[in-house]
Amino acid sequence: MKNPMPTVWTLLVSYLFMHGFTAQRVNYNGYKVLRVLPRNEEQLTLLQDIILKGKEIDVWRAPSAVNSTVDLNLSPNSFENIVSELEASGIYSKVLIDDVQQAIYNQQLIENKHVSVMQGDDFDYGKYHTLEEINDWVQSMAMKYKTITTIFNITNSYEGRPMLGLKISSQSEIERKGFWIEGGIHAREWIAPATVIYMAGYILDHYKSDPQMNSLLDMFDWYIVPVVNPDGYEYTWSKDRMWRKTRSRHGVCIGVDPNRNWDMEWCKSGASKDPCSDDYCGPFAFSEVEVKGVADYIMTQTKNITGFIDFHSYSQLWMTPWGYTKELPPDFKQQDEGAMETCAALQRVNGTKYEHGSIANIIYIASGSSADWTYAKAGIKYSYGVELRDTGKYGFLLPSDQIIPSGEETLRGLVALAKFIYNNK
Repeated sequence: MKNPMPTVWTLLVSYLFMHGFTAQRVNYNGYKVLRVLPRNEEQLTLLQDIILKGKEIDVWRAPSAVNSTVDLNLSPNSFENIVSELEASGIYSKVLIDDVQQAIYNQQLIENKHVSVMQGDDFDYGKYHTLEEINDWVQSMAMKYKTITTIFNITNSYEGRPMLGLKISSQSEIERKGFWIEGGIHAREWIAPATVIYMAGYILDHYKSDPQMNSLLDMFDWYIVPVVNPDGYEYTWSKDRMWRKTRSRHGVCIGVDPNRNWDMEWCKSGASKDPCSDDYCGPFAFSEVEVKGVADYIMTQTKNITGFIDFHSYSQLWMTPWGYTKELPPDFKQQDEGAMETCAALQRVNGTKYEHGSIANIIYIASGSSADWTYAKAGIKYSYGVELRDTGKYGFLLPSDQIIPSGEETLRGLVALAKFIYNNK
């Protein structure tokens, strides 16, 4: 008798077993993602106060301005109370995700449909990968393209994991500036490492056949770091899919927001001194070995690197400094022109619309961010923070069938940005 086709449940159990999803994992049964829209200053202040005083609230998109949407992941215990409070104040809200745990399961089921053979050339760019798989990919690409790639290890993480990067450099003897691309600084934002990997893989696989990919290597040396928060990223696979921070220990709660830990206007507006907050800035600037490692490595290349992108999700935004203030930096005009050309090129691929502007003005104030530090302290004029897909339907739980479209459009945007920077150094 032939074995019956595996059921969806069998596939899911197999997936959970293979990837270590145990009974100890954080469970989000009954959690809902609520979108809130404050329409005046009074409503905005009230919403900020609700979040500040509330319990079991995971802020996915923070309140920043009137008529700017706010996304909150709410526990079953907090949902009804918060909705009632919002309704009593006349604040508009709607449910984006009805059950966060089910959305996590759905993402896992889509993942399980992919057959990923981790050998030779058969790396599946259309699925999300564990940290081990990503590091194996870095090693395999360095072997496959050893004439133009080198591996660099920035540092080891708090828990001892390597932070691997891939330098891609043309064999020509022409001296080129560097371009730094990183992802995964916030652990739960899986689309960021996946998009970075897709772009790097496409460049390497097509630089001989695609003139645009070849032009990227003619213009710059590329420093690619898929995951700059390896401990946090690993934790999202093993224990808590919605984990954001590092895994360091500085007090009663674990972890620091690595994008509030840079030594640029550290721990001022848009960051928290509460160790239990998702926006915790850390006990001091550069307290996180991962952040300090990236900063130190960049400073060794400071005369070389002229472009920097830190990929996040979600909201579809291409952002310039400053994050710590709504005032604009001296180079904003050219920075924003580069972002505008990038967004236009990106949109031509799949019709995906991105907004552009400074971090503080387009999303929220955030001090101690990577883009502010690389611009102000490392002298990288074209420093960007990018929020990838989507605009909230899936949020951090973007299905893997959107990885390749995200990679395709972002890569074409990157080509446009590289050309702009090259011509406007």
